[in-house]
Order: sequence, then C-alpha cells, then structure tokens
Amino acid sequence: MRRLRDRLAGALLSALALTLTATGCAGSSDASSDASSDASSGAGSGAAAPSAAEPVANRVEPLGRRPEPRLPVTVRSADGERVTVDRAERIVPLSGSLSEIVFTLGLGDRVVARDVTATFEQAAKLPVVTRGHDVSAESVLSLRPDLVIAETTTGPAEAVGQIRAAGVPVLFVEAAKGLADVGPRIGAVADALGVPAAGKELTRRSEQRIEAVRKGVPHGKEPRVAFLYLRGSASVYLIGGEDSGAGSLIEAAGAVDAGAASGLGKDFTAITSEALAEAAPDAILVMSKGLASVGGVDGLVRIPGVAQTPAGMDRRIVSVEDGVLLNYGPRTDQVLKSVVAQLYGEAGAK
Repeated sequence: MRRLRDRLAGALLSALALTLTATGCAGSSDASSDASSDASSGAGSGAAAPSAAEPVANRVEPLGRRPEPRLPVTVRSADGERVTVDRAERIVPLSGSLSEIVFTLGLGDRVVARDVTATFEQAAKLPVVTRGHDVSAESVLSLRPDLVIAETTTGPAEAVGQIRAAGVPVLFVEAAKGLADVGPRIGAVADALGVPAAGKELTRRSEQRIEAVRKGVPHGKEPRVAFLYLRGSASVYLIGGEDSGAGSLIEAAGAVDAGAASGLGKDFTAITSEALAEAAPDAILVMSKGLASVGGVDGLVRIPGVAQTPAGMDRRIVSVEDGVLLNYGPRTDQVLKSVVAQLYGEAGAK
C-alpha cells in the first residue's frame, strides 16, 4: 500500500486538474464502511456478471510451529547497508505487508507497533506509529524497538534516519511489485529475524497456495481488466498502467491488464472517456474503500466513460480490501481467489 501511495503522489499532482473536469459529475460520497457488499450487489444480470465472493480473511494464518530466532545475524538491507540484528524481542514493521509476514512467521507476539496499513485482526490493537502515512520517529523510538523493518518506499527519509541515528537497526525490504516478490520478501524478513527455515517454509506454503488458485482459473477468452484508483471525496479517478502494481495479479487471474494493453505506460493516468474506450475493460478492479467513496457500483458507473465500457454495461466490478489487494504476501492466494471468483462467477469459485 505504501508503494502505491508513493507512486500515486506524482500522478495525482499532474492529473488532478484534468480529473476534476473530466469527472465532475461523478459521485463523491466518502463512505466509511467496507464496500465488499457493494461489489456483490453491483453485479447485474447476464452471463458476464460475476457472483459474490467471500472477502479476504481479516486474520493471518501463522505457521504451525513457532520458530525460535537464532541471533545475532548480519544481513544486507535493500538500501545497501549491512544490518546486524542482535535481538528481536521488540519489532516494529513499518507497513501492513511486512507486519503480515512477521505475524505469519509466528513472531507476532514480538511486534510492538504497527503502520496504519496493518489492518488485520491480530495487529489491530497495536499502537500506530505513523501520522497519516508518514513514520513518526518519536513514536517508534518511544517503544524501544530492537529492530525496525521498512519498505524501500518508507518515509520520510529524515524520520528513518533519526531512528537509525538512535542506534536502532533498520532493515529495508524491496517494495513489492508483483507475485514474484512474495518469496524474496518473506525470505528477507525471516533471515533478519534469525528464522530462515521458517521463511523457506512460509515461502513454499504461499507459493503453493497461489499456484493452486492459478490452476483453477477457467480457460477460454481472457477478460480485459482495468485497475481503477478511486477517491471520490477528493474527486480523484485514475486508471492503472504498466506499473500500477496490479498487472501481475490480473494476469495470474487469467486476464489482460486493460490499461497496460491499451498503451498506458505511466503508473496511473487520469480517467477520461477516451482512455476508458481505448482500454475497453470487460471488468473493473477496485479497492473496496475506493468503491465506497464514489457511492458503490451505482456511483462508479456514473463516472464519465465507465458506463460505456463492457464492464460498465455489465456492472462487472471486482472489489478487494485496500489493506491486502497489492500486499503480495502470505494472503495473496486469498486475494487471487477472491478476484477469480468475482471475475468468473461460479466457474471461478470452485
């Protein structure tokens, strides 16, 4: 999620003016409830309409046995530094995805804080050490962590530098871009925590589960799926291109990334009727809060150009929770299963 926000920042600055004019009549309610029900209620009649899918479980599933860290270890951080971890009794992962990995490895009882994007049940009661989406060095240091684990996109840099200057080991992990990053990210975290065997086991489990879902994807015509980033309260409506982060997931679901296939080379581009017509999606993938922010499926199809696409005409909308859609971690098999079930209906829910 943090990587997505960072890539969106530049796109928003350049596209906001165009977005405001191109989407002025779109719905802009700022719904606070989860929109997974909107995704199912929005499925219209007809062969192309998907069936409702169970939401991704709001809990992580730890490995069967709790590993015992063997420390100290020295590992290479993604920013090029060598980081020595002497203790891992008080861990602060600075993204929801990294928190998910630590908890699933079986070391969640050592996590003392969370990033605002760590929304799964086991982490919900931990103190948040971010303000908005930026790290608060003071909040992190007040918890006396032994180890801070951050994404390469974590910021601001000054805050991370302040944590390191205080003598706290900070490990950077490469931000996720697709399914191929699931294993390396798990391995990087497990190695730093002194549980490499558990990392290998979790990687194997995660990859096997993802592959099992992929094998169940119906064969036939590949639907075109457009990933839309929506924030109705700010009149922000963007379509994902080649580097949106969703392409790998869409392709694993047996579909074509409509934005990338239509020639959108940027991460995100302001939605226009022309861009949507060129992408011609058969289905639209959205984050659930984004869908809620435009008033559900009814509001989405009022965004100029959406109703004229095959996806808009069939009301074929795939919605997944914000905090897990692009995590590319231990729950990605569930994300993929939800996407496939919503995309193909009964044929994909088996």
